[in-house]
Amino acid sequence: MKKSKLLIIASFFSIYVIWGSTYLLNKIAVTEIPPMLLGSIRFGSAGILIMIIAKLMKLSLRITKRQLLNVSIAGFLFLVYGNGVFVWALKYVDSGFAALLASTQPLFVLFLMRLIDGKRMQGKSIIGVLLGVLGMYLLVSQKEITTSEGTITGILMILSCVLSWSYGSVFVSKANLPKNFFVSTGYQMIMASVLLCICSFMFNENMKAISNISPVTILALTILIFLGGIVAFTAFNYLLKTVSPEKVATSAYVNPVIALFLGWYFLEERLTTQSVIASVVLLTGVYFITSRKRISKTKVTTKPQKI
Repeated sequence: MKKSKLLIIASFFSIYVIWGSTYLLNKIAVTEIPPMLLGSIRFGSAGILIMIIAKLMKLSLRITKRQLLNVSIAGFLFLVYGNGVFVWALKYVDSGFAALLASTQPLFVLFLMRLIDGKRMQGKSIIGVLLGVLGMYLLVSQKEITTSEGTITGILMILSCVLSWSYGSVFVSKANLPKNFFVSTGYQMIMASVLLCICSFMFNENMKAISNISPVTILALTILIFLGGIVAFTAFNYLLKTVSPEKVATSAYVNPVIALFLGWYFLEERLTTQSVIASVVLLTGVYFITSRKRISKTKVTTKPQKI
């Protein structure tokens, strides 16, 4: 029991801190590597390494047709659309700003669970939604943003990615996946890597770009593969099977703070007064959503998995 609690704490640290830094790392990497190709390399490398580790740990790699379909769907929702398109949008949006938009995930999860599970909203949830909408309005209504070329498109695409990621969270909590979450993560990454590679060819991305990248980009890609990919995404899948999707979504109000600081410190991204106010309002709304009392436990079709 104690070991399980420590594992949950370590997993939350991973999705809070490590994922908070991935906005900066992706922003750096996408300046030299096309987004779909970047995702394919990142998740393909991480997925293969996970499978090698799983084999060394003598974990079963067996997968049914239904489970293969489910990991493909999850890989698409999380990594192909949810991450691949998000990274593309970073070409037009600051990393800290993108992280704030991503912090609306609990709001999306709440609406989806309302639609799928029929859960009614509590008072705190309604306050959280209102604050979240106000925060988003303050964030995207700034003159510096609305007049920038491509920024509106970037914002809309990021919000669609948040929706994809949110639905993926609800889907995985109920889906029939490989029993071990580590193996499940590996399959999701490998399937996503294949799909992202196909997308890269379809969009005629420059494959030769990978042969001429700077040491900084190589370092960013390495951290994305090992920490952002293997460690954090495995922790994320473990938490989805161990705690509720809403609790996992609390990372949405920790990640932006880390991303904003790192973007300001390393990339000299601008922080306007309105952005700071908007972030406070938005994250307060997220807090109200995630801190409400639960009416009943989310019903899932699979038991929590053990490593």
